Amino acid sequence: MASGDFCSPGEGMEILQQVCSKQLPPRNLSKEDLLQNPYFSKLLLNLSQHVDESGLSLTLAKEQAQAWKEVRLHKTTWLRSEILHRVIQELLVDYYVKIQDTNVTSEDKKFHETLEQRLLVTELMRLLGPSQEREIPPLLGLEKTDLLELMPLSEDFVWMRARLQQEVEEQLKKKCFTLLCYYDPNSDADSETVKAAKVWKLAEVLVGEQQQCQDAKSQQKEQMLLLEKKSAAYSQVLLRCLTLLQRLLQEHRLKTQSELDRINAQYLEVKCGAMILKLRMEELKILSDTYTVEKVEVHRLIRDRLEGAIHLQEQDMEKSRQVLNSYEVLGEEFDRLVKEYTVLKQATENKRWALQEFSKVYR
Repeated sequence: MASGDFCSPGEGMEILQQVCSKQLPPRNLSKEDLLQNPYFSKLLLNLSQHVDESGLSLTLAKEQAQAWKEVRLHKTTWLRSEILHRVIQELLVDYYVKIQDTNVTSEDKKFHETLEQRLLVTELMRLLGPSQEREIPPLLGLEKTDLLELMPLSEDFVWMRARLQQEVEEQLKKKCFTLLCYYDPNSDADSETVKAAKVWKLAEVLVGEQQQCQDAKSQQKEQMLLLEKKSAAYSQVLLRCLTLLQRLLQEHRLKTQSELDRINAQYLEVKCGAMILKLRMEELKILSDTYTVEKVEVHRLIRDRLEGAIHLQEQDMEKSRQVLNSYEVLGEEFDRLVKEYTVLKQATENKRWALQEFSKVYR
């Protein structure tokens, strides 16, 4: 494949932006991705020529549009018959509610009975279905000929059908006015002519509002796609920022960590010395506030006397230690003499005490 078949980077980016935003699932492609994958950009370009905005091929999109058109036609037909059926049922319900409260005329009674009979027979015939397509026995052994016998008279049916059109029109008009008052409560006070004019334009108004809602949903979808792209781009930017921060930490912070620790240690050392000096200053301040000059002089004299007494006691203790050392040379003989001296001294003390007691007696 020749290099001329590839699109330029600028054109490729423009193509990818259009395709990704309208015809393909969201893709977050950067300029680098486009430059690295030229075949992929050409694939997207060719693919965009065979799909529509929903992502379907042109053939399938055409078939889908035709299918939706037929569905809408069938839906419209079904809605018409369903609305008519429900209106007829409401007429019958309203009639039976009315006859409980008020008397009705014979014409009203004949009309509603004929209508109910015709409706029931028609529904039963629909339930039976075509006889040639039925493979199981009919319900209760009934055939369409049996149900045709229950049909009202043709004269009554023609008369009922002529009146039914008026009744249905009146019922639909009430519903349209109710819908109009729900949509625009201020229309409740208008005349029937004004209400009819507003109802005539109500469909166009509702279609316009529906189109506005669809346009708003389309804009919201586009905004959501744009938000997803922005979120993805934002996430990528955050990842790149985190990578850069990690590299900065590894390359710069670790290099300066030792110097930073040394500076912190010096700072803490200086701060500790300052705290010690501050504590010493507070101690001296407390001492200076507590003791006057006279008290300090008296304490100095007391301290000198106590030191002198301690010095004398130490000298006496040293002399006693020398005497004891000289006595320790005698060994066990010295211990025996000490014990005998102790016994003699105690006996002398006892005799002295006894002599004092005798002297008190003979005095």
